[in-house]
Amino acid sequence: QSPVLVKEYAAVSSIHFSPSTPHDFAVTSSTRVQVYSSSTHAVKKTISRFKDTAFGARIRGDGKLLVAGDATGLVQLFDLNSRAILRTLRGHTGPVHVTGFSPENTQILSGSDDKTVRVWDVPTESSIAVFSEHQDYVRAGLTCSDNANLILSGSYDHTVKLWDLRANSCAITMEHKFPVESVLIFPGGGLVASAGGNQLKIWDILGGGRLLQAVSHHQKAITCMSFDGTATRILTGSLDHHVKVLNIQDYKVVHSIKYPDPVQSLAVSPDDTHLAVGMSTGLLSIRQRVVKAADKAAAQQKALRGGTRQFFTRGAAHRPEDSDLQIESRKKKRLRNYEKYLRAFQYANALDAVLAENRTAIIVVSLLEDLIHRGGLREALGGRDDRALVPIVQFILRKISNPRYSKLLIDVANVIL
Repeated sequence: QSPVLVKEYAAVSSIHFSPSTPHDFAVTSSTRVQVYSSSTHAVKKTISRFKDTAFGARIRGDGKLLVAGDATGLVQLFDLNSRAILRTLRGHTGPVHVTGFSPENTQILSGSDDKTVRVWDVPTESSIAVFSEHQDYVRAGLTCSDNANLILSGSYDHTVKLWDLRANSCAITMEHKFPVESVLIFPGGGLVASAGGNQLKIWDILGGGRLLQAVSHHQKAITCMSFDGTATRILTGSLDHHVKVLNIQDYKVVHSIKYPDPVQSLAVSPDDTHLAVGMSTGLLSIRQRVVKAADKAAAQQKALRGGTRQFFTRGAAHRPEDSDLQIESRKKKRLRNYEKYLRAFQYANALDAVLAENRTAIIVVSLLEDLIHRGGLREALGGRDDRALVPIVQFILRKISNPRYSKLLIDVANVIL
């Protein structure tokens, strides 16, 4: 489908899709972060509570919180619903270009131009780890989704470092030989990718950081990269105006898209339906995948014929998604026996039923109050012999000493007498 083009105020430095449906996406540009709807491509929320240029906004896995850094060195945590600032993390002395959540959502990763990588504990707002072995700006980083103790970072000092939170130190250092702009960790955590200069490099972590592949499909520096929704393709964006799609089997280009301006950021939705690309001139391109006519025809052929058993049992195995609106069914309240008699104005039966069912004192007293208000107490007690009066008299003897019930029960006793 033809892309939707939106003009932002400044260069689009970061784009991130929400991992949870409906996969809205956060666009970082200038001093604000805008959250776009994946269905209407319109702005849903605007967060502009930054004192300087914002960087690297990321949406948490549940889609409820957003974290972003800024040029003053602050890392701020926002509630996406109210846009309120929930946490302000202070400690960096340079602009923070990298932010991200840990897989458990209780920690935040940040990388700064002060050459450090920090891990923050959200509940206490404190820094639990500081890695300072980089020699230049840290412009890329993320936490391993399969192991929250492993953190990958890339720097303008031409190195990619794998940090281990358990040892609080650098486990592996890989020499990219160009300023590193973006890094990725493959599913499973065995391989990582780094992009810098016009080269994409694949490293074997299990092999001690051994270089497996180096490819150069762009004419200028690669500024960003991302997996597709199934992690079978890698998309790279470059200053040469191109986004290229690589097959991870052989790292050859299977598709290429040209844009009007240098590409600075890109992201793919988890369901592979959207590709959002940000450019250095402030242009934001949103492409939506259209279902092919052949797929539609195949779906129509599979349509069930009315009147068949399959037609009537369709959807029985369907499970609702988190974004579905669930309408609760109202359960009809079942009346107790004494309530049924009361509704039928059978006051004597109602009194007998509530005493026979051994209901709590407050329920029996409430029924007696209701009978008094209805003027039906004499009708409920009248015409009874000695045996029929035993349950109510025993109840009065047990509860008349309770100050809460004594006045009412004295009135009932007077009616009996």
